Amino acid sequence: TDFKLLNEEEVGSEVGADLKSAAVKAAIFSLIAILVYIAVRFEFGFALGGVVALVHDALITLGLYSFFGLCFGGRQVGLTIVAALLTIIGYSINDTIVIFDRIREDLRKDPNTDFRTLCNNAINSTLSRTLLTSITTIITCLTLFLFGGGAINDFALAMLIGVIVGVFSTIYIATPIMVWWYKGKRPNIRSASAKK
Repeated sequence: TDFKLLNEEEVGSEVGADLKSAAVKAAIFSLIAILVYIAVRFEFGFALGGVVALVHDALITLGLYSFFGLCFGGRQVGLTIVAALLTIIGYSINDTIVIFDRIREDLRKDPNTDFRTLCNNAINSTLSRTLLTSITTIITCLTLFLFGGGAINDFALAMLIGVIVGVFSTIYIATPIMVWWYKGKRPNIRSASAKK
């Protein structure tokens, strides 16, 4: 059968610059919204740890994706990758919130344990949940990466990187930044629970 070309469009550099600007604004606004939400739901120290971890996730994912694009060719950062970065931000903050909820719950239940030990216990008690959800997501993304084509392949590669980096930042960045903010002392979590 013969194919007829019905429409052909080109995206110029000016439109590309607009899309890039809109993508950066979307990422910044989502991080600010997450910071405000966690600060209201928990406290500012929790929000700071969560947002620093998210910035880490986005930057490392973008850097590794660009590196793979240079090494293996053909990969460019476009709107699909921006969508993947925003998805990674949402996925990663979910894992972080699970740990923060456990820390807040343990702060209320156990007034005697020091804050660092309490945070470590919270991470250990949620570790199996974090690993199981991450492994199932990695299996799905790996399947899409191996068998998907075009934009799906790019999205899946960015998600693979992001999920792995997100597990690392949830455990090794978000909570330690939060503990650093409080200088290892227990926060007054009662004020945060009164806000709910």
